[in-house]
Amino acid sequence: MQTSSPVWLLFASACFLSACQSDLAPTMSNLQAGLAQGNLLQFAGNGASKTPQPATPAPTAPTAPTAPTAPTASSPAPACDTAALQALMIPSNVDPSPVKLNCSVKLPENAVVTRQVVFEGSAASGSTLDCSGGRLEGSASKGDKEAVVVRSRRTGETWSRPTGITVKNCEIAGGIRVYGLGRNGEAEAVKQSSMSANHTSFAQASAPTNIVFDHIHLTGSGGVPFYVSPGVTHVTLSGSTIEGSSSSVAVYLDAESAGAKIVNNTFNISTKSRELIAVDGSAYNQISGNRFNSASHGGVYAYRNCGEGGTIRHQAPQFNRIERNTFMMNGSQDPAVWLNSRNGNRSYCFKDPSRPFGSSLSSLDMAQNNTVDGNTIIGGVSEAVRNNDPTNTIRNNGA
Repeated sequence: MQTSSPVWLLFASACFLSACQSDLAPTMSNLQAGLAQGNLLQFAGNGASKTPQPATPAPTAPTAPTAPTAPTASSPAPACDTAALQALMIPSNVDPSPVKLNCSVKLPENAVVTRQVVFEGSAASGSTLDCSGGRLEGSASKGDKEAVVVRSRRTGETWSRPTGITVKNCEIAGGIRVYGLGRNGEAEAVKQSSMSANHTSFAQASAPTNIVFDHIHLTGSGGVPFYVSPGVTHVTLSGSTIEGSSSSVAVYLDAESAGAKIVNNTFNISTKSRELIAVDGSAYNQISGNRFNSASHGGVYAYRNCGEGGTIRHQAPQFNRIERNTFMMNGSQDPAVWLNSRNGNRSYCFKDPSRPFGSSLSSLDMAQNNTVDGNTIIGGVSEAVRNNDPTNTIRNNGA
């Protein structure tokens, strides 16, 4: 992806050294003061955000992560016409291109869709796909490989994002990904944005919001089955079953994302060596009522990658609620929940004095003000919940 312009370099002078020293205090997160300044972030309207323009923010003390604004309900998209339904049913060996849905459709019972389904940009807002128990198993020959993709669209400096998307009652093979500036924390647009102090607010304004996956039977086959990318807010995965295998984790909540609800799901999936849910610089999430039937390599870990791929991670994993889950540890020596699981213990961590914010200022995870409450943990080590920060609330967890 091409970078928008060299304007990001102008932010290098925004040091705020005197104000940022308190970033290491226990009650402090790494969202920076510039997030609230309107002159740093322009909105193009109609679900679009515009690349930040050069500005010199006034130095103010950093603050804790701001809870994401509750999404405004999107107007329902119109019903799909016959042509759109027919396009979904064309086999991928006849037409391998993705199907972009900007409408709402209910599939016939037992339908099998072999083309990738994509919801892109504000034009897709309000769309609903009800599979009626049918199966989505498409992919693409290049780019995104997941069966279902919800993504923003970039045109020049403007990002158009989808809102209010619902996918329900589906069997999905492969994976689901929701993203804005980029697929992951190392995407070029994400990296460039991370060089400015208002990165979290810009990433969230650019990414999809209010995206619901309900009653999904998701089968992983190697990659991360359910990926919430940088800046995405208010994603829900509910009443679903996740099985198969992953070479990484089952659910990834990436940097600067917030407000996800992972609720009332059953995890039967096996991972190669990692935890089931990664909360990587993601805040204000609810992980509750889930059953993890094979948490042999750990359950839910909260941390912050400190510069992987050259990207500064701004937001800390704070104000998350991990409650009323059941973890079947199967004799694992790893914890069911681990807050501050990395704390700079990675070779790619770096500090840049010209950018004194986020992981560039401190490589610590700063997983603070989280709540781990009422979880049932069976067959694991005595230290089933690992925590080293007094601001976290840990209570009522055990067999």
